Amino acid sequence: MSATREQPIFSTRAHVFQIDPATKRNWIPASKHALTVSYFYDATRSVYRIISVGGTKAIINSTVTPNMTFTKTSQKFGQWADSRANTVYGLGFASEQHLAQFAEKFQEVKEAARLAREKSQDKTELTNPALSITSHQVLPSPIISSNGPGEDKLFRSQSADVEITTEKERLKKMLSEGSVSEVQWEAEFFSLQDNNTKLVAALHEANASVEQWKKQLAAYQEETESLRQRVAELEAQGTPDSCGDSSKEELSQSLEELELLVKAKDEEIQLLKSQRCGRWEAEGEREETLQKLQELEARNAELERRLQLAEQSLAESLADREKVQHEVAKVAEMMDVKVFELSELRQGLAKLLESN
Repeated sequence: MSATREQPIFSTRAHVFQIDPATKRNWIPASKHALTVSYFYDATRSVYRIISVGGTKAIINSTVTPNMTFTKTSQKFGQWADSRANTVYGLGFASEQHLAQFAEKFQEVKEAARLAREKSQDKTELTNPALSITSHQVLPSPIISSNGPGEDKLFRSQSADVEITTEKERLKKMLSEGSVSEVQWEAEFFSLQDNNTKLVAALHEANASVEQWKKQLAAYQEETESLRQRVAELEAQGTPDSCGDSSKEELSQSLEELELLVKAKDEEIQLLKSQRCGRWEAEGEREETLQKLQELEARNAELERRLQLAEQSLAESLADREKVQHEVAKVAEMMDVKVFELSELRQGLAKLLESN
């Protein structure tokens, strides 16, 4: 890629996914970390591209065309289909604002690509005026009528074909809606997975801090107990000298400071325990999300099975219709032969009448 020919016009960071080519339903992460995703413009060819590079490999190399559509499937996830690359790209953003900025830039680039294509077509028409002459003629469909016992069967097979096609489209619509819902749950699942990783790391760190604070608390408690024993010994001795009084005051002050420190540590431990309860609730939400994903996968499998049955029924109906058409053609050929034989017989009778 030439630096003078192609320049980046917008860049952002996102987690890159590609649709699984085997199932066409599940997302495959392109990398473990967020990557830089950029819009590039090729001035010499008037072409816009979306490019993302991971290491030395191009993860995304998608040319933006006017018929592309960027779809927001959740608050932080969006996708678009690239027919040239025969894949669907998905991007998971850190915030809803980043997703909105990328989607807005996608619309701008798409409109610019449309204008560039129209400009190129205008130049082609000016260069070769013959290309601008088009004919929009719609020929009427030939009406085929047949008389015979196979007519009712032919119409019934066509009606069944229409019904099966309608059922097939309805099943495809339900399957696409299930896939969109699954994509949304998968995006939320990846988000929860990232949050869970952060929470687990924070939990480990908090547990380590709690253990350390517990050790410090035990040491402070031992020191406090020893100071209390020291104060009790001094009070029992009842020494009237000023040195003993000052030592007693210092010990009392140190004891109060230690008690305040112990109280602060107790409050921190309670706070960490409440945070741990919150992380356990996040774990429960993740389990619920996984269960919903499994239910969606089961529903999509059922829809695929029904779609296969509808396609099989459609194939059988088409085969029956072809068979009926073949029988009608045979009957028509036989009728042509009979008509030809009848015409010859009439000609022979006419000759006999003339000779008599």
